[in-house]
Amino acid sequence: MSPAQIAQAVCADMLEDDHATQALGIAIVEVGPGSSVATMTVRKDMLNGHAICHGGLITTLADSAFAFACNAYNEVTVASGFDVNLLASARLGDVLTARAAEVSKSGRTGVYDIGVSNQHGEPIAAFRGRSYTMKGRAIVAGLPVGKQR
Repeated sequence: MSPAQIAQAVCADMLEDDHATQALGIAIVEVGPGSSVATMTVRKDMLNGHAICHGGLITTLADSAFAFACNAYNEVTVASGFDVNLLASARLGDVLTARAAEVSKSGRTGVYDIGVSNQHGEPIAAFRGRSYTMKGRAIVAGLPVGKQR
């Protein structure tokens, strides 16, 4: 299997049990080695008292994109931390897109940048995630484990 096919198989497996991502209507529309793209439409139940999308939900979209990007190598990988900057408001009906890209992956740790934008391409949030890999623990049994070169 190619690294892209491994990433897609891992994504399908993880998504089955990712109830948070499913509940928010987040779609993983692209996944590859160390990368992913996720989308979410802002619903009424996502609005805070100012009629804008709750910042925690924007962060959750970015965190979901982060998770699928850093687990794409079929090794159980978890977040060890992240920083997020909210740059602009998202409103009812906005379609948000989170694009995750690997910045660095070495040994057990990785760094990923996730940009969140709206349907007009306007930046909404900047998220940087730090990951920790549990070496040798496959997500999908029978597939290669680890970053393939």
